[in-house]
Amino acid sequence: MVGAHATMAIVGAGLTGAKAAETLRAEGFDGRVILLGEERDHPYERPPLSKGYLAGTAERSEVFVHDSGWYAAHDVELHLGQPVVAIDRAARELRLGGDGDVLGYDKLLLATGSAPRPLDIPGVGLGGVHYLRRLSDSERLRATLQTLGRENGTLVIVGAGWIGLEVAAAARGYGAEVTVVEPMSTPLQAALGPELGAFFARLHQDHGVRFHFGVTVTEIEGRDGMVLAAHTSDGQEHPAHAVLIGVGAVPQIALAEQAGLELATREEGGGVAVDVSLRTSDPDIFAAGDIACAVNPVFGRRLRVEHWANALNGGPAAAKAMLGQEVVYDKVPYFFSDQYDLGMEYSGFAAPGGYERVVVRGDAGKREFIAFWQTGDGHVVAGMNVNVWDVTSPIQALVRSGRAVDPERLADPTVPLEALIEP
Repeated sequence: MVGAHATMAIVGAGLTGAKAAETLRAEGFDGRVILLGEERDHPYERPPLSKGYLAGTAERSEVFVHDSGWYAAHDVELHLGQPVVAIDRAARELRLGGDGDVLGYDKLLLATGSAPRPLDIPGVGLGGVHYLRRLSDSERLRATLQTLGRENGTLVIVGAGWIGLEVAAAARGYGAEVTVVEPMSTPLQAALGPELGAFFARLHQDHGVRFHFGVTVTEIEGRDGMVLAAHTSDGQEHPAHAVLIGVGAVPQIALAEQAGLELATREEGGGVAVDVSLRTSDPDIFAAGDIACAVNPVFGRRLRVEHWANALNGGPAAAKAMLGQEVVYDKVPYFFSDQYDLGMEYSGFAAPGGYERVVVRGDAGKREFIAFWQTGDGHVVAGMNVNVWDVTSPIQALVRSGRAVDPERLADPTVPLEALIEP
């Protein structure tokens, strides 16, 4: 156990940072715990921002990791609206923005997350153009969607990734008209491939969403400072009362870069390079959540995962490693999505070009099935259950097993998933 007089500093007051602080106390650490965040809201979870809270089915109070009194009750020094601007590794100190205060640390966790990838085209500064990352973003967008629904207005979404599709579902729930512009030939093509991308296209088209594939947005036109239309690379004009830009996220690694920590390559996924215990190239500094590109023993390579479960699990793992415990962070990547009456969970990692076939078990037409991504040698690298529940554990066990599976048995719903894992 690290000494009682040690100071644990956590930069990034999101889910990762909050769960790390919680774990330090749960593991018996009674030294100083400092949690610093540049936002002014208490640590919150991000999935509701594009799901329940945005759609109006969850209250604002439900998004927070802990109630506001938890931090003082557990002697966690919570510094909100306090960006960290520099790390002095030699002195083991953090320099804060604004007044330039300096805080010392013995062990440091970087959990600075990611930010929306900006779109550099004319018109992005107009009123009615939205990004979605923070709680304040979701609050503004929710109010906009409510107004669009009442007034039969149109939302143009730039990018058919998870954020774009979840916002599309929320917008349609309010009654807004929705057009999605996507340069690939299907939604979610980079995440799921064209086979399942086409499935999600049909889902949204059945709910009245219009797609415009194979083009990019080149300009957002405005009038009197407000959005009027979005123009695409094929010369078309799409009327819009609001625009959401959802073209991916960028890991916030400026602090790590300034400190001279090793960074992962672009091919590895970018971010901060960490080992299986989430330790960086500096033995006193750890990284977790969106920015961490960790050696994953299951896949035998570095992975950077931008999903809720990685934040939920990575913070506690890093906290235990900071305390000197032996940690092997080997979680199978997991995420979920809710769109209309469809719920799905995805486990694993199927990179573009990293699989040979998609095997479907169940009825995709009824939107009740499991899809498996399988390599040429039969190894299942990922599985996605759609409106089929309580199967995450066997799917993850199948991914972990590395076993070759007959595609016919994989597709056969009469063969229990557990039987596919057995020798």
